[in-house]
Amino acid sequence: MDQLAALLPPAGLALLFVLLMRAILHADRRERAAARRVEAERPGSGPRPGSVPGGVPGEGAAESGRDDRPA
Repeated sequence: MDQLAALLPPAGLALLFVLLMRAILHADRRERAAARRVEAERPGSGPRPGSVPGGVPGEGAAESGRDDRPA
């Protein structure tokens, strides 16, 4: 019984950590979705030249210095 009592505090902290991280990740996902909706509703907000779909805006091949052409 003493072993179980000794494991309860770390188990409780682990559960608290998992719930906190889950809440943070879900909040981030919702915030990014809201930002995409706002950006899509903005007039003249098509994809920017050089942007990578699904990536960071403005971080295309030209901006990052990558050259995707075969050698």
